[in-house]
Amino acid sequence: MTQPLLLLDSASLYFRAFFGMKDSVKANDGTPVNAVRGFLDFIARLVNDHNPAELVCCWDDDWRPEFRVAAIPSYKAHRVAANTADGEEVPDELEVQVPIIVDVLTALGIARIGAAGYEADDVIGTLATRADRAVLIVTGDRDLFQLVDDSRDVRVLYTAKGGVANGDIVTEAYISEKYAIPGRAYADFSTLRGDTSDGLPGVPGVGEKTAATLICLYGDLAGVRDAAVRNDAATRATIHAKVLAAADYLDVAPTVVRVALDVPIASVSFEIPQEPANRAALTYLADQWNIRSSLGRVMQAMKMPAL
Repeated sequence: MTQPLLLLDSASLYFRAFFGMKDSVKANDGTPVNAVRGFLDFIARLVNDHNPAELVCCWDDDWRPEFRVAAIPSYKAHRVAANTADGEEVPDELEVQVPIIVDVLTALGIARIGAAGYEADDVIGTLATRADRAVLIVTGDRDLFQLVDDSRDVRVLYTAKGGVANGDIVTEAYISEKYAIPGRAYADFSTLRGDTSDGLPGVPGVGEKTAATLICLYGDLAGVRDAAVRNDAATRATIHAKVLAAADYLDVAPTVVRVALDVPIASVSFEIPQEPANRAALTYLADQWNIRSSLGRVMQAMKMPAL
């Protein structure tokens, strides 16, 4: 891959950093900074390993957008904190660190982009679609497999098992081998199968293997639904009946499952900064939060002068 645009699913990475690094890592005032340090170390590793020309930390300005909830009310409902109307359940020790990450990224001059009413996935989808260079998406979320496109050199570094250092590089061939579907069919496959981690039920009685078989037989979700209406002889009538019974769900599910590709995003530079945007602020943050070593690794990876 030539020097890519590196798109980070930021929440996925700082959650991973938080749970992967000891919570004894604290600032002088006792504030935990394990997620901050881990997130910065991830960025340093990614820049060193992949030599990106551009980098964007993509942000969840709305982790549970209204347009998705209106379509399927169960969408991420199990993640809503008990004491809020719609806030995400986040450990207190992590929640206090997110603003610190924002401050550090701002002082470094690394692009951080979110969009009101959209998830980071939608920002990633929009930027990947617009990109005029190779794209590497870094995430632990399989939903973003739908963006993989070998013809445009859009790939995913999937961190769920191997982490940032040893995660799987997801191509169309990877998707085909793992799920027995065409490499570009992940969204329709996921719609049929469902995803309990996101509160998406899928078609009752249609699991992963049946969903893959249907997609391979009929090409896409529209083809699967048309075959059910026709009671196509290549598939058991009981399977067609399950698809027909889930018509209401299948009418709206693609709106929820598919990543938005047209999010309004302000035009900003994605280039790797050569100097901090605010060196004085960065020095203050380094000392205030006891993150000088992690910042040093990021700055070294980006070839910035040390603090």
